[in-house]
Amino acid sequence: MAIKITDECINCGACEPECPNNAIYEGGVEWAIMDGTAVKGEVTLLDGTTMNAEQRNQPISNDTYYIVPNKCTECQGFHEEPQCAAVCPVDCCVPDEMYKETVEELLVKKEKLHL
Repeated sequence: MAIKITDECINCGACEPECPNNAIYEGGVEWAIMDGTAVKGEVTLLDGTTMNAEQRNQPISNDTYYIVPNKCTECQGFHEEPQCAAVCPVDCCVPDEMYKETVEELLVKKEKLHL
């Protein structure tokens, strides 16, 4: 399951550089699947829709840092635990119940992001 950043975020930015998938963005910043990954061309998202990896998308949050679920692998294949949660001083990086994935699914996602 992906990680999300709750409204308790104090915008310290500690989490952003720790993400191996570049899935964390500052509030108000547009995102793209290709940012910090090896992905190019058409991609299928968790909800089954497709998009171009280069497409810039509206921010998920304008007020606080946010995590793009389609890029979050909970650091599987990189670290023992999600690094955003490990460094967050206010414990606002928590599992996102809307995106339940197995370890195997997260590892497949990691491989797709980092060909």
